[in-house]
Order: sequence, then C-alpha cells, then structure tokens
Amino acid sequence: MVVKGRRKKSAPRPLTEEDEGYLKWKVRIPLIYDWFTNDNLSWPSLSCRWGQQLEEKAYKNIQRLYLSERTDGTYPNTLVIANCEVVKPRTAAAEHISVFDEESQSPYVKKIKTIIHPGEVNRIRELPQNSNIVATHTDSPEVLIWDVDAQPDCGDDLGAAESHPNLILTGHQSNAEYALAMCNYEALVLSGGRDNLVVLWCIRDHVSSLANTTSLGVPVGSPSCMQSMNASEDKISDSPTVAPRSVFHGHKDTVEDVQFCHFSPQEFCSVGDDSCLILWDARAGRSPALKVEKAHDGDINCVDWSPHDENFILTGSADSSVKMFDRRNLTSGGAGSSLHTFRHHKAAVLCVQWSPDKSSVFGSAGEDNLINIWDYEKVGASYEHFMRMPTAPPGLFFQHAGHRDKVVDFHWNATEPWTIASVSDDCARVNGGGTLQVWRMSDLIHRHEDEVLAELEMFQDQIFCCSHKN
Repeated sequence: MVVKGRRKKSAPRPLTEEDEGYLKWKVRIPLIYDWFTNDNLSWPSLSCRWGQQLEEKAYKNIQRLYLSERTDGTYPNTLVIANCEVVKPRTAAAEHISVFDEESQSPYVKKIKTIIHPGEVNRIRELPQNSNIVATHTDSPEVLIWDVDAQPDCGDDLGAAESHPNLILTGHQSNAEYALAMCNYEALVLSGGRDNLVVLWCIRDHVSSLANTTSLGVPVGSPSCMQSMNASEDKISDSPTVAPRSVFHGHKDTVEDVQFCHFSPQEFCSVGDDSCLILWDARAGRSPALKVEKAHDGDINCVDWSPHDENFILTGSADSSVKMFDRRNLTSGGAGSSLHTFRHHKAAVLCVQWSPDKSSVFGSAGEDNLINIWDYEKVGASYEHFMRMPTAPPGLFFQHAGHRDKVVDFHWNATEPWTIASVSDDCARVNGGGTLQVWRMSDLIHRHEDEVLAELEMFQDQIFCCSHKN
C-alpha cells in the first residue's frame, strides 16, 4: 500500500563494476591511507594547486590551496583561494578518515577568497618565487596573471563584476586553454595553444610592483569587484599587457602541455595533439632543439620534467599510456624510443607529475577515475614481489580509486611529504559539481620493505594478541 502524499521510492539501480570497485576501495581506506578527506564542491574544478604553507601547528599545518569553479553560466566562473588544514603523518585516527559523506564539505578546507574570473579557469599555476602570483588559462588567447593577495574578495555576490587581472600576457593567435607553466628560477611564463605555438614571457619587471597596487592602479583592497555587472563591457581591457619574449614554432597541432626544465630556465618541453614531444632551448633559437615524432599512438595530453634528474621526462596520452623518456637517448625524427611504457589506465591519461619525495616515483591520472602511483625502480622487481602483486603491472605500487569520474588534475604537496590534492568532474554521480580529495597513503606502502618489516616486528606481540581475541 502506498501512503497518500508520500513519494514512492524507486528501485535502486544495479551496481556497476565501477560502483563495486569504489565500495571495495572505501572499505580499505583505514588500511591504506594515513590521512584522507573528501570535499564535495558546488561546481567542478578543472585545476588544483598547492600554495605556500601559512602556519605550522602541533598536529596539523595550514596551507594555501588554489581551486576553481566552472559554472553553468547562471553563476560567474571563479578562481578560489582556500586554506587547507593538512593533518601531520600518523596523527589521524583510522575510524575518523574512514567515515565521510560524499555529498558533504570537508571541515579541513575553507574558502577564504573568491576572484570572479573572465571565463572558466582551465589551468592554475603558481610562481615559485612568489606563490601569491598565479597564472590562469581560460578559453581565450591570453594568459592572465593575478596577485591573489592584492585582489579583493568578491565573495558570493552574484551581481559582482569580473575581477581585473593584474597582467595580461598576449602573443597567442588562437585560444590557449591548457598548456601553462612557470619557471623555478626566474619569473618566466610558458604557454601553448590551438595556434600550435609555444610562447614565452618574462614578467620579472612587473612582479615587484604588484604588491602595492592592483592592475588598475586602485589601492589594495579596493572593492572594485563589487561594482555593477554593467559597469564595464570589457572587464579585462584596462589591465596592463605584456608582449612575449619569444614565440616558438614546431608543432603541427594544438599544444596541450608545456614544462620547464627544473635545472635550466632556458630549456623546456612541449607536447600536443600531433603526438610529438619537443625539447626547446631558448639560447639556440626559436626552432626545436629536438623533436620526437610519434612519441605516442595518440594525442599527448600532459608532460612533466623530473625535478630530480634533468634527463627524465614523463608523457601521458589519449592512448591510455604513460611513457618515460631519457633525453640522452632521443633523436629527432621517427618514433620516440622511451625507457619504459607504463600501462594500466583504461582511458586517456590527463595528468602526470613526478613526486617531490622520491626521485623514482610519479603519479598519473586519467579519464578512468584513477590516480596510479608508480616507481620506475620497481619495473625490474623480483619474482617474490611479483608473486605478492601478480595482477599489478611493473612499477605500479598504489592506486587511488576515490573519485567517481575522470580525474582532471592532481598536485603533489612539496612541503607535506606524500600528500596529494586531486579533483574530479563527477557531478553526474555525486550530488554536487565535483570532488576535491586530499590524501596521503600509509607510509607502510612506500617505505623500504626492510624498514616496514622491522617496525611490524616491534608490534608482533600486540598483533598476535589481537588476532587471538578475534
């Protein structure tokens, strides 16, 4: 009998293979994570980046976190500055990290400022010399530079005008949406776009003046974004522009990602939809220093240059593979010969990044909802190691399966060991626009095996006692 006035419950949909995998992962959280938190976002974030550490406490540290909000047009797109409480290793209780609601916000992540962005934020990159300076890519040819401390907070005001970027970098002839990097040594910005170009700017002379005024010469903290939406037809036209230092030609299709060499501000690399990996040296001119044709069997979506070894480069592709290249072995022309190809993703790889904590470790994320953590030193693992993990491909030692849809970005934390922030666009599966997760695998997973066994032996009496009680 159906009670009048109450809605009849629909039959639950059958569980998919992905659903079952997610539920199995959720049960294992207290076993495989040292810390984990889930934040249900109002809108999808296409990028996430760690900023500077703001405060150190006894059991947690406060750190800046950059996110974005890609809306449906009824609300403005935003660049979000948040503070994240990062719990220190071996502090969080297992029962605490294992209980979370996918549709709730995390108590560890607090939004502190909103910048209304002219267009959706596709990429965020921070300037290493001054983490208050960030660059963003949107659906336009320009790169936008923001001094986030100088920018006023627009809050949740739906009638607020778009914020004014502090600088606008010009030089692209068509939209530049994703490929964006900043140099570790100098105030250099690198970008790639649909015009097949790689463009380089120097903003050194502009950065020092950003701390005192906004881009329009308005005093810091002026509520310029509280003006009416009709106050200006072109919200960014008044911002000062910077022309490129150099423009580089070599790709035959859209440039999807760029990265500086961590050991030289003059060297950088790029990848694109032409399946090419190109190495550049600004001292040698505007043509490729080395071009690897057919580096993958599909579009190359991402690239990262090792911060530990100037010779190692990672690429991730629509062919669902990750490749590791040694530039000493590369020659121009022909198919690219990689040191190793890492295969375990079931869909396109969207992001790759080397770990700052161990030189042989890196992560890869893709449209299969997964973040895989690899160690290339384990590629030639012993037979005993293979027997413990017979289904794992060579080099894979951890898999984060907490996202319900494609993982669009992730970022290793440079100051909090083995800590990662990741975002996914899973509004179709979760009641919200997307998901932010901040997590750290248990150190029993990534530490040397002999170390782990020695520690477990110290607690073998307690383990033996508990097993007998159960």
